[in-house]
Amino acid sequence: MLELILCSLLTVFPDYLLRRFLQGKRIGREITFFSVWYELRWGISACVMLTVLLITTIFYFHPSTTSATSFFRTIPILPEASGRVSEIDVKLSGVSGEIEKGQPIFKLDSTEQEAAVEVGKRRIAEVEAEMVMARADIAAAEGQLQQARGALKQFVDELRVKQKLADIKSAAVTPREIERLKTAVAGAEGQVAAAEAAKQAAETKVSTLLPAEKASAEAALKQAEVDLAKMVVYAGVSGRVEQFVLRVGDVVSPIMRPAGILIPAEGGRTSLQAGFGQIEAQVLKVGMVAEATCVSKPLEIIPLVVTGVQDYIAAGQVQAGQQLIDVQQVTKPGTILVFLEPLYEGGIDGVPPGSSCIVNAYTNNHERLASEDLGFVTRIALHVVDTVAVVHAMILRVQALLLPIKTLVLGGH
Repeated sequence: MLELILCSLLTVFPDYLLRRFLQGKRIGREITFFSVWYELRWGISACVMLTVLLITTIFYFHPSTTSATSFFRTIPILPEASGRVSEIDVKLSGVSGEIEKGQPIFKLDSTEQEAAVEVGKRRIAEVEAEMVMARADIAAAEGQLQQARGALKQFVDELRVKQKLADIKSAAVTPREIERLKTAVAGAEGQVAAAEAAKQAAETKVSTLLPAEKASAEAALKQAEVDLAKMVVYAGVSGRVEQFVLRVGDVVSPIMRPAGILIPAEGGRTSLQAGFGQIEAQVLKVGMVAEATCVSKPLEIIPLVVTGVQDYIAAGQVQAGQQLIDVQQVTKPGTILVFLEPLYEGGIDGVPPGSSCIVNAYTNNHERLASEDLGFVTRIALHVVDTVAVVHAMILRVQALLLPIKTLVLGGH
């Protein structure tokens, strides 16, 4: 309607002035309700064409959308393992409340995990006791080795003496005695080898086996402590807990039943997301200035800037399934997702996350006009494009003024 009024001032109104003052025709006589089209046909035709051209130019180069909101993520409050609730640590007012990062929320029954931790500690203590005993075994094996070496030396010395007497054919030594001493020396050598093997086995046990067993026990203890820590659920971020109806004795599961929802404090409070029509894909650029008015903050215009334009349309996404996708199944055309941030700090303060907003984006050709060598017609066209943005800005302000009336009065709320 605003575009039609503006265009009529440039077409129909001059046509009427021409008929009135140059041709002497007056309303009610020559210009009647039935003769308006014939008398003002040139002005009306030009008005319609100019209106269509103006609306097309405005809505193409300065796109608008009512599909704008501030998205925020929700985090389900879930444990890493199933269990029965034994403690509720967070203090809330009813089913919601503020929470800080790292604050415990609730605890599951950890009797089994605590027992596993205690078993792990006992196993480590047992291995350490075995290491003490193994060191004592090394000392005992060293003593046995010295004893075996002493016995071997004694038998070797006695055999040497007896052998010398036998070499000189002394009657004091018999061949039977020489054989007995040789057998005794062989037995003593076996005892020495056995004592050395026992000592080496004890040393290997202390240096290799028991440390490996201790490391395994420490790893098992660490695993048990990790499982025990999982029994307490902490807040990963600061924010607000909602729909927290958990009570002591309830069973929670990471698959079937969350305990509530955690909404991060910064979620949805720094930017807006808007979906523009696909025809605007070539117009929307990063750095464009935009404006918004939100239902939750009426009668206020929020200056914005485009910080990102999603270069794909969600309606075309494909997921693996049992059937081939038919393009006809995509009933609604997707939109171009645009990310907008406030032009000034605190611009969207007071706009609750999830608010529904109306957004206008404005094409700006100032840099192009200042830096490029353009033709006369092109420069005029770009100036016209930048100028008609005022019309869209006026429309947005009218929408901001009518929004409370439309919502509260006409909407029946």
